[in-house]
Amino acid sequence: MHIPPLAPGEFTSSVAVITGGWSLERDRSLLSGRTVNDALTSMGVKTILVDLDGRPEALLAALDGAQAAFLAIAGRGAEDGRVQGMLETLGVSYTGSGVLASAVGMNKHAAKTVVSAAGVRVPRGVRGEATADAEREAARIAGLLGMPVMVKPVGEGGSIGLQLARTTAELASLLASPDVELMAEAFHTGRSVSVGVLETGPDTFHVLPPLEAETPNGLYSYAAKRGTAECAYHCPARVRPETMRELKEQAVVAHRALRCHSYSRHDVIVTDAAEVIWLEVNTLPGLSRSGNLALMAYEDGISYEQLLTHILRGSLTNRRAQS
Repeated sequence: MHIPPLAPGEFTSSVAVITGGWSLERDRSLLSGRTVNDALTSMGVKTILVDLDGRPEALLAALDGAQAAFLAIAGRGAEDGRVQGMLETLGVSYTGSGVLASAVGMNKHAAKTVVSAAGVRVPRGVRGEATADAEREAARIAGLLGMPVMVKPVGEGGSIGLQLARTTAELASLLASPDVELMAEAFHTGRSVSVGVLETGPDTFHVLPPLEAETPNGLYSYAAKRGTAECAYHCPARVRPETMRELKEQAVVAHRALRCHSYSRHDVIVTDAAEVIWLEVNTLPGLSRSGNLALMAYEDGISYEQLLTHILRGSLTNRRAQS
């Protein structure tokens, strides 16, 4: 994929690099924001780094006169469509997906429904019903899905809160938390793979070499993604050629079905029987130099600066008609 460097006249005004925020992914966002800001500056782009930390006056000041907003941020309040809606209301162009794709993509249950309708294989799953009787709810879920099951928050990213329940007692204990909306999915053993999609034109796509994450317990958890748990990466993923083709095809189908824009990253499981099962989308994946998307791009001969160039150019598209 050829990504020409930024021309001197493409971005003549400042670019507001929005980072931080208040979600549980704040630290990851700050790392992405600092790295993106430094790289854009080295590329000759005038930037303003702003932490979306609940101070609207700082954000409004950074956006005043900005040509675009670069969203180097993730999690609640940022990846769920709220920031995108605010920027559209203010008339500020921005990177990444629009309001619709962001909101649906962040809700794991809704996203699975959409991509499944488009023909993508997803794990059997069910929402956890709000009830004071966690044991009864656990028995209901076990009856529908069998055991063990993966339990995860419906509206969090980065595998935050991902836990494996091997027994109904463990499941009941997880469901007893009243503050988080949870869902359960049938557990599949296999390879954890991420697939990056770059949109190259109207309904044309370039898929990066899929990245396999190998962990000792087979779970690609929040700790593994943060580098605080043992994890080895293999790019391209160690799968058969026909499985590689399916990985790429299904990622594009999911990107299109969710109406993602410019770029996206998809987490899937390749089961021991070589079935490709889609788990979730990241509409604003981490953008550190050692992050999954950058590693996949590098394997494909795309430098970090070229990747950021592609993402920044995506802000030039008016997505109001697409939302």
